[in-house]
Amino acid sequence: MFDYLALFEEYLTVELGLAQNTRLAYLRDLRLLQKTFNFKSSEELLGVNRQQLLAYLVQLRQAGRSASTVARKLASIKAFYRFLTAERYIRRNPAEVLEAANRGLHLPKVLSVAEVDTLLDTPNLGTPDGYRDKTMLEVLYATGMRVSELVNVPLKNVDLKMEYVIVMGKGSKERMLPLGRTALRYLEHYISVVRPQLLHGKPDSSKALFVTGWGGPMTRERFYEIIVAYGQSAGLSKRVTPHMLRHSFATHLLNNGTDLRVVQELLGHADISTTQIYTHLDIERLREVYDKTHPRA
Repeated sequence: MFDYLALFEEYLTVELGLAQNTRLAYLRDLRLLQKTFNFKSSEELLGVNRQQLLAYLVQLRQAGRSASTVARKLASIKAFYRFLTAERYIRRNPAEVLEAANRGLHLPKVLSVAEVDTLLDTPNLGTPDGYRDKTMLEVLYATGMRVSELVNVPLKNVDLKMEYVIVMGKGSKERMLPLGRTALRYLEHYISVVRPQLLHGKPDSSKALFVTGWGGPMTRERFYEIIVAYGQSAGLSKRVTPHMLRHSFATHLLNNGTDLRVVQELLGHADISTTQIYTHLDIERLREVYDKTHPRA
């Protein structure tokens, strides 16, 4: 049985020429990781996966460790697994895409599925404004688009037959987003019945998908006010924002097994490390999977 931490220390000394204090700090961090997972030997560290590492980093933050402390421990972990991969002790580096955590593990706030349901059931469908708001919330949660993308969607960019909407993202990059059955159902009625009511027979000069009662395009500031008000009316303890619904969209997809690259494409992230931050949020689920699958859990 190899002592992989001893091999790593030798690598730090001989190959990288690191000072003793730096080497000791790396080893301290890795021994803490080993202790947290209740591993009896360093060999067990070879079987750790990306989700376990993310859960560990989040656990550190929840325990009150500073962002700089977590970043240093992450640096130790990444160096260790780069070494193991380079020396072919493991085939895949589980720490390879943990860059987002290095920026302080700022955890986006999300709603549970039940909270999303409560929020989306709040608008009054008996009024044109309420039906429009319901449709906007459904589309936002169905697509995960940014609020700026939502309010700027032209009516012509919605294809109900092909079940998609085209949005203009950052850097003037277009992307095509699928629409779920629920969002489609509300969009069909909104476009054919409710939107003309909101225009009050006025010329459709804005060509925007979502319009106000005055016939002009919805603004991000107004929609922000609308969603905050619905969150309060729904009795949710969190201050609900449009971006929170986008966070929830991404988190719920990943928790249900959607590939990270697919979520990256849907969100319009240029760098997958930005999307990576969502994979750590459901810690209870990660712990449940870990307890069921790890031989020494």
